[in-house]
Amino acid sequence: MYLVSDICEIVKGRFLQQAGDPVVRYLVYDSRQVQQPDASLFFALRAGRNDGHVFLADAYAQGVRNFIVSHPGSVQGLAGSNIILVDDTLAALQQLAIYHRSRHSIPVIGITGSNGKTIVKEWLYLLLQEDHTIARSPRSFNSQIGVPLSIWQLNSRHDLALFEAGISRPGEMEKLARIIRPSIGLLTNLGEAHSEGFVSDEQKLQEKLKLFEHCPILIARGKDISKRTYKKQGTKLLTWGAGGEEDITVLSVEKQEGHTAVNLLFENAHYHFSLPFADEASIENAISCAAIMLVLGYKEDVIARRMNRLHAIDMRLQLIHSFNECLVINDSYSADINSLRAALDFQQQQGAGLGRTVILSDFFETGRTEASLYTEIRDLLQAYGINRLVLIGEKIRAWLPPLLDDSVKLQAFDNTEAFLGLFRSSGFFREIILIKGARKFGFERIAKLFEEKLHQTVLEINLNALVHNLKQYQRLLKPETRVMAMVKAFSYGSGGAEIASVLQYHHVNYLGVAYADEGADLVRAGIRIPIMVMNAETFSFQSIVDHHLQPVIYSFDLLHAFEDYLAAQGMAAYPIHLEIETGMNRLGFALSEVEALSLHLSASGAFTVQSVFTHLAASEDPEQDGFTREQAARFEEAATVLESKLSYRFLKHIANSAAIVRHPQLQLDMVRLGIGMYGVEIDNDKLLELLPVATLRTTIAQLKHLKKGETVSYNRRGLVQRDSIIATVRIGYADGYSRRFGHGKGHMLVNGALAPVIGTVCMDMTMLDVTDIPGVKLGDEAIVFGPDLPVQELAAWIGTIPYEIMTGVSQRVKRIYFHE
Repeated sequence: MYLVSDICEIVKGRFLQQAGDPVVRYLVYDSRQVQQPDASLFFALRAGRNDGHVFLADAYAQGVRNFIVSHPGSVQGLAGSNIILVDDTLAALQQLAIYHRSRHSIPVIGITGSNGKTIVKEWLYLLLQEDHTIARSPRSFNSQIGVPLSIWQLNSRHDLALFEAGISRPGEMEKLARIIRPSIGLLTNLGEAHSEGFVSDEQKLQEKLKLFEHCPILIARGKDISKRTYKKQGTKLLTWGAGGEEDITVLSVEKQEGHTAVNLLFENAHYHFSLPFADEASIENAISCAAIMLVLGYKEDVIARRMNRLHAIDMRLQLIHSFNECLVINDSYSADINSLRAALDFQQQQGAGLGRTVILSDFFETGRTEASLYTEIRDLLQAYGINRLVLIGEKIRAWLPPLLDDSVKLQAFDNTEAFLGLFRSSGFFREIILIKGARKFGFERIAKLFEEKLHQTVLEINLNALVHNLKQYQRLLKPETRVMAMVKAFSYGSGGAEIASVLQYHHVNYLGVAYADEGADLVRAGIRIPIMVMNAETFSFQSIVDHHLQPVIYSFDLLHAFEDYLAAQGMAAYPIHLEIETGMNRLGFALSEVEALSLHLSASGAFTVQSVFTHLAASEDPEQDGFTREQAARFEEAATVLESKLSYRFLKHIANSAAIVRHPQLQLDMVRLGIGMYGVEIDNDKLLELLPVATLRTTIAQLKHLKKGETVSYNRRGLVQRDSIIATVRIGYADGYSRRFGHGKGHMLVNGALAPVIGTVCMDMTMLDVTDIPGVKLGDEAIVFGPDLPVQELAAWIGTIPYEIMTGVSQRVKRIYFHE
């Protein structure tokens, strides 16, 4: 804890105004994540288009009274606050972390690499926590912002720290190295991830190694660093691998069903242990952890016992729909303060119209008193407005209830079995339920109770990929350009309120839907940003007004009808959007009608025009660029006429996803970001690094061994040309898998290989020829589309576009949402 005056001196700032000298315990840079405002210091960080100075008022409204800024003109209205001015707010945050790190002389393990950083860090925590009070990076807090916030957790209770560092371009690691100052370094797998910002693998390696410039011990795979070429003064390099030159020799790795036996040689001693995994990535990560334990002096029996207890760690939070209109967030494998805070933050993003319930187990944080621990948990639960708690565990049921007020509905159980014995689904209705427990409590059994009994075909939605894609597009926009995110057609098949909640959290300016009922559903789900309805109909006027939606007016007939409706309701100045026809020839006022339209609107008090827009017909096609420019000119002509007659300003927008990339001059006041946000876009000359948002998975229901000449599916059109193994998977045209994929046109990924469709696609099932794919068994997954099988490829197979594939995924297919 530091006084505000101390921090001002540490970051070499100066007070713009001072209103006391309170103690700072929390550092925040996101006004949406303020939990303890009285003891928080808000950093107004600038990152690309995002400028924290814009959100000073939001943080102030939540009770924050301590700020660090770099723009003095942005601090009006912050009366009674301490405001520190610095040249660079991010540099100030990092300088504060450097100072704080210097006050702690405990061992610090610094971890970097391309793959496995977070898993290795979490496994090391599990392996070492019995002997140490450990500070560690929350989840994957390894960036220029995340590392300082991780270091800030260090306090006098800790005797060991685990911090990870991630970089995406040269020049970043030096800053993180000064903050972390590791005493033991660990370089994990140096794979292909995060290579875009480096000219070569060698440059990437050298940049990552800068974390260990002054580190006494560095552990790495021998295949990543050569002992002959790595000569760093003051650093002892320990390598592991199968080669005879390695310090830790991997003598054998014997894979068996579901587990792996590992034999290491270190300093002439053998170390044997068994891992509950058989995949290469997990084995490598576990050996890295074992190397750390060897350096720390652990004995073979301890290493063997703890290694066998490792378990898969999913760093994602899983959101699913459940019974009785409930949503469930499954985070059932860990219980610590940092991950609780992250899970509550995600719960706050979603389910705005639902009650907030948390099912919580005992916490195991050594080195602090139960009173201190559960008081902090109570403060978090109150800050996030939790109104129902289910407590499981002797410690939490003893300590937490006396700290809670009567507004929280409370149930408490000694163990998970007691809760399971009394569970009734009727006891939960319209709630968003966070399931959060330490692994020993087996909360995965509770999560299963809430899963809807749907068939085993699921559409997984990666919400982190959605946010990544949004920010990729925002990088191409001017700071003042607004974003309308298109969530029509159930967000291109990806989900409605769940997608919209994330977009609202990340401050998109508008949402666009096709019909009023889509917008009404979003409002009922708690969406509060403006929603534009593309296809308003006369019978939907009541719903539009009731839910404060903003219709697109595209003809005089619709204009007059809505004007009459508003007059009957006694309403005026209702927000609308105008669509101009410039060449799409679908909907919109013709250019010849714009003069009359502008005169009518200027004389009528019924409407307030929020925006005027048009649709580009071929913005993705270089051969049509001349027509795109012609459309833009026509639109500008129409907008000029409207501007001349209306006495107020309105937004203009013309650019869709493709135009954001290919026609940056058409950004105007706002852009409409559609399918590109979901990771599907035209060739963009590598201006964007988009990630697929959706993965459609199914499973194998049955395997059949057929003889040459037998047939598969309806009409006997799937002729078996050889003795074959045929897999029946649980997806058909009722799920959105088109019949056009039949007879070999479509393929699915099974065990990493493409399996062709054989025969006709059925309503609920599809058959695949898996003869050439080894090891296929009942229950194996088949990937319909996803990161390794792009939806663009499926569209090409049947001569359509990705839009049709994505929006065609049936509503009966369960959606599961993941958030890291």
